[in-house]
Order: sequence, then C-alpha cells, then structure tokens
Amino acid sequence: MKKTTLSACLLTCLLSVAGASQAQVNWPVITFQHKPWSRWWWEGSAVKNQELRKALETYQKAGLGGLEIVPIYGVKGYEKDFLTYLSPQWMEALAYTLQEAKRLNLGIDMSQGSGWPFGGPWVTEKDAAKTVYHQTYELKEGQHLAEKVLYSVPGFVRTANPTKLELSQVKAPLSANTNLQELALDQIQYPAQLKAQRLVARNQQGTTLDLTSKLDENNTLNWQAPAGSWKLLALFEGMHGKMVERAAPGGEGYAIDHFSKVATDRYLNQFDQAFKGHTLKGLRAMFNDSYEVDDARGQSNWTPEFFAEFRKRRGYALEEHLFDLLDKGENQLGVLYDYRLTISELLQENYTSAWRKWANQRGYPIRNQSHGSPANILDLYATSDIPETEGRDIFRFKFASSAAHVTGKTLVSCEAATWLNEHFVSTLGDVKRATDLYFLGGVNHLFYHGIEYSPSTDPWPGWLFYAAVHFQPTNPFWHHFPTLNQYIARSQSFLQQGRANNDVLLYYPLADKYNEPGRELLQHFDGMEKGFKGTVFEASAEEMQAKGYAFDYISDKQILTLQTQQKQLISQGGRYQTLVLPAVHYLPLATQKALLQLVHNGATVIFYKNRPERVPGLFQHESQQKAFDEGFAGLQWSKSEAGQRAVWGKGQLLLGNDLTELFEQAGVRREAMVAEGIQFSRRLIGSKTLYFILNTNKKAWDGWLPLSTRAASVALYDAYTGNKGLARLQDGKVWVQLAAGASLLLETAPTQQTGTPFPYYKTAGAKTALKGPWKVHFREGGPRLPADLELTILKPWTEVNQPELLEFSGLASYQTTFTKPEGSAKRWLLQLGKLHGSAEVLVNGTSVGTLLEDDQQVVLEERWLKASNSLEIKVANGMANRIISLEKQGGAYKKFYNTNFPARLKENVGKDGLFTAKDWKPLPSGLEGEITIQPIE
Repeated sequence: MKKTTLSACLLTCLLSVAGASQAQVNWPVITFQHKPWSRWWWEGSAVKNQELRKALETYQKAGLGGLEIVPIYGVKGYEKDFLTYLSPQWMEALAYTLQEAKRLNLGIDMSQGSGWPFGGPWVTEKDAAKTVYHQTYELKEGQHLAEKVLYSVPGFVRTANPTKLELSQVKAPLSANTNLQELALDQIQYPAQLKAQRLVARNQQGTTLDLTSKLDENNTLNWQAPAGSWKLLALFEGMHGKMVERAAPGGEGYAIDHFSKVATDRYLNQFDQAFKGHTLKGLRAMFNDSYEVDDARGQSNWTPEFFAEFRKRRGYALEEHLFDLLDKGENQLGVLYDYRLTISELLQENYTSAWRKWANQRGYPIRNQSHGSPANILDLYATSDIPETEGRDIFRFKFASSAAHVTGKTLVSCEAATWLNEHFVSTLGDVKRATDLYFLGGVNHLFYHGIEYSPSTDPWPGWLFYAAVHFQPTNPFWHHFPTLNQYIARSQSFLQQGRANNDVLLYYPLADKYNEPGRELLQHFDGMEKGFKGTVFEASAEEMQAKGYAFDYISDKQILTLQTQQKQLISQGGRYQTLVLPAVHYLPLATQKALLQLVHNGATVIFYKNRPERVPGLFQHESQQKAFDEGFAGLQWSKSEAGQRAVWGKGQLLLGNDLTELFEQAGVRREAMVAEGIQFSRRLIGSKTLYFILNTNKKAWDGWLPLSTRAASVALYDAYTGNKGLARLQDGKVWVQLAAGASLLLETAPTQQTGTPFPYYKTAGAKTALKGPWKVHFREGGPRLPADLELTILKPWTEVNQPELLEFSGLASYQTTFTKPEGSAKRWLLQLGKLHGSAEVLVNGTSVGTLLEDDQQVVLEERWLKASNSLEIKVANGMANRIISLEKQGGAYKKFYNTNFPARLKENVGKDGLFTAKDWKPLPSGLEGEITIQPIE
C-alpha cells in the first residue's frame, strides 16, 4: 500500500463526535470466507498434531480465514516423520486438522492431488498421459515396405533439480524405484518400440487406404503398392511420461490422461478408498492446480479412445484424414480445428465435469485453475464451482472472473502473490498492490501463495517453498500481516455479495486460433500470454479497460445460453448491453445462428473491424458455409455514424473500425473516472451499486469523481482503516480523496441513506519537524539482537556502522518524545519520512495505525495528545538481511528434495544452480528522513 486514505483516517476522529444513526452505513459481518486464505504446504506430509494446532492458532490470530492443504516434497533429515500420501496416518492428520480448524472457525480445502497435475503411484501406464508420434514411408507401384512399422522412442528423463540425471539412474518400471523423492522426476520416457495404431496410404490422386489390418504380428506390412506413387503414414501411441510435479512421499507417479473419463474415475476412486472410515466434516472444497501438463517435452495430445470419440463428435473418421492432420494435407485446417475442438471437449467432459460430479456427489465444490489447458478455458472455468486464476495481469484474471460472472457463480479465487519478486524481497506493500489488481479483475476470494507448515523446533527460517513470497511467521513482516488481512477481509465482505455489473461481452475467438497451424498439434491457452498477444481481441480488452467500459469474456457455448430481454443480453449471472466480436474470421454456424436470434429479439451485436467470413471444421463444410452465408445475406447494411448498421428484427448489428464510436452508437455506458487515473470494478447488491475504486496515479487525487450510476446517496468505506460514512454528492459526482495507490469502496443507493458524513480534510498550518533524539531498541529477530542505538538524524539501521545491524531481520522500536504544537487544531497529520519495511505507530501507548510501506501518514486526534507525548514506531524489515548473513556463514536452509530452492532471477543463481543471496548487499531497513506533524481540519 502506497498511502493511507487521509479522509478515511479522519473519520476515526469524527465518529466519536457525531451522533447520527448509521443504520444503513455499516460494514458486513466478516466471515471466515471473507478473510484471505492461504495455500498450506505440507512438506513430506511430516506433520504432527501438536505442531498443527500451534500453526492453525497462529494463522487464525493473524487474520486468515482458511487454508488449502497441499502435500508436497519432503525435507531432508525429516524422513522418519514422512507420512505416505492418503495412508491411514495421513488421513488421521487431515481429520485432526479439520477438527482443529472447526474449533478456530477456519475453513479447509484440500488439493486433490500431491503437487500437480493429478496423478500418483496408482496411475497405471494405461491411465497415464499419452502422446502420438508418426512417420512416413514412400512406395512405388509393385513395391513392398521392407522395414518393420515400428517407432523407436529413445527415452529421456527430466528432473526438477539442477543436478543432471541420466536415464540409466532410473529403474524400469517406475514402481521399482524406492528413491522417487530424491530423483524428483518431472517427466520420464523409457526406451520403447511402439506398434502402429493406424497405417494409411495415399496416392497422388488423393485416394486413401487403411492398411492397419495388413500389419502382421511381427509389424511387417503385407501389402504391395498398386499403380502410382504412394505415401504411407503410420501413427503410434506412446507414453507422454509427465510426472506429478513436486510430489509428496507416496504421491509420486504418472500424471493422468485428462482426456479419458475412465482414467479420471479410476484416479478419483483412490480417494474414495482412502476416505473410508474417516470423518471429513468441515472440508469445504477440493482443489486442482493449473493443468501444467504443457510444460513438459512433447505434448500430451492423445487418448486411446480418441478415434471413436472423434467420429462420434465430428461426424467423420479421423483415420481417413491423418494426412491432413499430420502431413499438411489439403484439408489441414479443417481437420486441425476438429482435432483441437475434440481435445477441448474431452478435457471439459471427461476430466473437469467428471471430477466436479464426483466431488459434488460427496458434498464438495471444486476450485479449479483451468489456465494452461489445450481447451476453451472459459468453458473449463465455467464448469468449475469456484474458478481460480493466478498471475499479475488483469486480462488474465478476467478469464476466471468472466466465466463466473456469465454463469452466476459467487466466488472467484486466485493463487495470489506468487513470485512477486525474488526470494525474501517482497513486502506487504507489494502484496497489497497485487491484491488491488485482483479486485479490479473481478477476483473476490484470495489465497496467498503461501505458507509452509514448519515445526517450531526447526532453525530459522524454517521450512520454505521454492516459489513464494514466504508468508511465514518467521518473516518479520508477520507482525503487520494482520493489517493486510483485515484490509482484504473488509474488501471481500462486499465483493462477495451480489453479482458483477458489467455491460459488454467480448467474444473469445478461439476458432481463429484453432485454425492456425503450428509446429505442435495443440495450443495451450493462458490468458493473453499464449496465443492472443498482439491480436485485436487483446487490443479490444485493453481499450475497454482504459476507457472505462466494464466487460466480460464469453465463449461460443456460453453464447448459446444467452437470452434477450428488453434489448439486453441476459446470462445466468448478468445483464449486458452488447456483445463484441473483435476482428473474428472463423465463427461456428451454431454461434452465428444464436447471435442472429438474439439480435432479432432485440439485442445489439457489434462486429469490430470486420464481419466473420468462414465456418470452421471439415464436416459438411460446404453446406455449413452455405447456411452461414445465407444467414448474413438477409442483412441490409446502411451507413451509420460509427460505420455500418443493419437492423434485424427488434435489434441491430453494428460494424466499424472505431470501438469507442461503436459503443457510443450502441448506447453503452462508461465510467469517466478512468480518465482521472481511477480504475474500478463494479457489482450490483440488491438495489445498490458497489464500486471498488483504486487510484493508479503516482500522486494523490482530490476532487469530484463522476459516476455512471444515478444515486440519491453514496456511502464510502475505507477497507484499510475500517472507516465509513456518507459522501458529498453533487450533480452525479462524488467527492473523493485518494492517496496514491489507495482504494475505496463506494456504495450508491437509489434512496437517501442516513448516517455520519464522510469527512474531507485540508491542511491548516505549517509542518513541525520532530527533532528527536530517537532511541532504537531491537525487540525481536536475529541472528542476534543488536545493542540499542540513539540517533539524532533518522537513517536506516543498515547505514549505522555496526556489523550486527547489517544482518539483522526483525522488529525494531523507534522512540522519542515531542511537545504538542501550539494552535487550536483538533486533528494532526503525522507524516513519516521514508519507511523501509512496515510499521505500527503508537502515541502515548495507543496504537494509531499500521503502515505497510513507504510514504504513509496517520491522523492523530487531539484527545490522544498531551503537552508532552511519547511516540513509538515499531518497524519490521524482511528476511533478506538475515538470509545474507546465514549464507555467508554456511547455514543450511536449502534442504529440500525437489526443486531445492531455485532463483527467480538468473543473476541470483549460485554455482550449485540454486538461489543465493551470498553476494547481496544488505537491504535498507528502518526509518529515514524527517518525521513531521501538521494541523489539519
């Protein structure tokens, strides 16, 4: 957080004076679901009841609402404590955790797998992820194929650790290895000779023959080439070899075949067996991390039943078109589209839907990360009960939130604050900034990434995860962590209510991407990053965000569920003013028919840049294209202010090259506040409209903020301070004071509300500098507590010439006294100079505010002050300086079996291939510069 909102701080002072009723201006009651949750890694599942209890009590006290249990790789030296994943002992630990969580009013989700993706030792080769290979041969008239039709897989192995691993070091089969934790396998393919699943031949005239039945048991082709020249293509099915990443003891094994329902069902059956006889009351939801099969060599792009599934879904035999799919035949794009669409449907139906059905039947919703999948991720997110995103890009978040908004789901979760910076560098202020972006992107259920279970007896810094901000109690910022958690809880207490209030649906043009050839059969989709960078789809989203148009993405399947009512597009979860197709070339016939029907019933649909021209796919392509052309043939286009317009029934279609002009013609509302650098997200809660607004400027903003929503009154809520009150309203504008990086919740009401006015401030005199001297006492931390200091000029303690200060990470108290300035002011603004870390401010022993980052300020009420006053500022820095010292002294904290602490940035990679801070300079810590007090009114 950059600054505290001063207007909100002042409300604390005024509440004690005002006597008006606040019946309609109140914070919602905070529940455990409103609070932030965290991923909770169980390394080696080496958990013990006493330590679990201590940990849960610590997390609850810090303001967390729940945890997501993820069993993960083990810690060296603790092998005797490892619990085998899903063993009776592991299940007892889970049951105990649920019991303690219930006592503490904490929610518990569990990852339905060890590490990611779904997989484990009970996944046989039959149920494991598959890949296909192919090779071609050429024959002329009268020739026989001399070589056997086999495909040689040479084999390889990939490990998560920097040390090189040879295939010879891994036994075959996989189950023969007893040291899988140490091997840390990411992927393995054993050498193999694969038999052909299909063998087809094609001559120069395009005649195709299926020769599979002419292969004998010795893989010899008993066939003589007829007249002409023939090309043969053989398809082979093999193991992809993707392993569960970061697997816990007992969780190591192959990843499942996500396209096979049989494989999914057999995988889930293991949980039924493990759960028998155990009470899991209090377990809220099941979780799956992102697909992440795509980060391996080759592709998981096949399933044994694919030929049958393809014929059933696409209406023709893929066997007859293998040359088109694999050898760039004349129908390549049509077959490639059909192949990719089939994969997408199989992933949705045989994995996501099958898993959700299994979980729901047992009383659990599913939380699911769909990104990275070779499928329409909007449909996968929509299939999930709680869609979950991750990252730092609003346009990525919107895939999960859009699916929730369109389909009427309440919660949108996120894996929050992953790899914000290098190890030990990220601050609570960094997390606050990331959090605000999630809220702008429609997220309302945060999960930190994350917290590590760590025995209290383990030396500092305890057990750590390889990719995280390290939300550990051993991190000094834990002292001020509750302030961030309270901010999130208050925000989410509103953001989890009602429904999103967006106006535009932006069509997700996946058919265009499915029709793009590439080196690989499949494309994997992950926000804009994979496949949509530089496209009109991305540019449209960016323009709408920048110009204040509230929007969601929508898929073909979701369009089929829309209805038109009073010229609005109605989905299960929202009402929209228009739908935009951004420079779409390929459009499925069913989607076109649905759009035209919606328009006929009164909707407005916008073709941005161009009208769609082609139907995708091979099956009955000519007749489908004819129907498609006829569908548009009846439209009569005329010139309009934004380009062209066609009236169809009760509605209209617009075509043009300027998106803003098209929206203006369609009458789509926008929020003009974005022109002032104020971004927003918007929800409907009954008859009220809720805005989450954020000042993205580098300086404070003070003025009348325009709203597109008509309101008789507006209530302001500051989630950081907890303050609330009625805003000043004038000509449809609300007066807002926002420091740089600060946020507010605005609740508009159609009727007049009663309550305390929200205060506004201005300075009422000159600043007075607090001269000191400052006594600095090091209260808690290490590696040892430095001796007390006395400073006449505030500077970071790392700039004091004492070695023990350079390596200290912990909590330090700055204390001084000051005389109350002269004057009649009722309130005073206390401004820090520069803060390196986070800090709690106390005046005469009373805590008056916690600051998460540099350049912040607090308001002091006159009644808190005396003629002579004590001021204490408790500053916490991060873990970095102590880590530097630990590394220089050879301390061993990198002791993990898998992904043993890689660096995020290449400049921090040590000679052993792991992260190192050994050569870092100490990071500035403490207070710097002048602290002032100034009268305000």
